Amino acid sequence: MPLSMVSTGKPSKIKKVGGREETRKFLENLGFVAGSMVTVVSEIGGNLIVNVKDSRVAIGRDMANKIMV
Repeated sequence: MPLSMVSTGKPSKIKKVGGREETRKFLENLGFVAGSMVTVVSEIGGNLIVNVKDSRVAIGRDMANKIMV
């Protein structure tokens, strides 16, 4: 399921990062790589704040839909 559907506070393992090549590279540079753990901290107006690799990152719902957990 996409990251945007994960409930707040539940750690999940990234299975796949989709999208175009530049989108995947952008997300990988932020730490969203297959096999790493990610936790949704909060959701505000469709945007997500997530913990990934000991960092907090804000991403939009469209980007979160490309990250499968």
